[in-house]
Amino acid sequence: MQRLFSTFPGGWPGVGLLLLRAAAGVTAGIQSAVYLSGRDDAAVWITAVGLAGLLAGLTLSIGLMTPVAGVVVAVEAVSVAMSWLPAPSRNLFNAPLPTVLIVIVAVAVVFLGPGAFSLDARLFGRREIIIPHLPRTPKP
Repeated sequence: MQRLFSTFPGGWPGVGLLLLRAAAGVTAGIQSAVYLSGRDDAAVWITAVGLAGLLAGLTLSIGLMTPVAGVVVAVEAVSVAMSWLPAPSRNLFNAPLPTVLIVIVAVAVVFLGPGAFSLDARLFGRREIIIPHLPRTPKP
């Protein structure tokens, strides 16, 4: 599990990653919610894709399983933009610019890591190792 995450920067770089994650996650969540609500006769696989996108947007926003969620968000955005998936009634990704931006942000988060302000950092981040001090025993 540790190999999925590159770094957990804190401070201002961590805040920047938090903003990137939130922007991509909220956008993907809104798009997926519109995708789910705009279909009355949705097939099972369309509902599954919408739920996967909603879950990926949520987990990307809170920083849980960030690399996997980022890839799912990017693939979903490209799939809707390229008409591999049927477009919802209100499509955020119908123009090239929003699609390119959300894919770039999601892939950047995948490459950079979740940052210090994420659940991934709490679960898999740096740990302080405390080595107990052993008293020296005198030699006889």
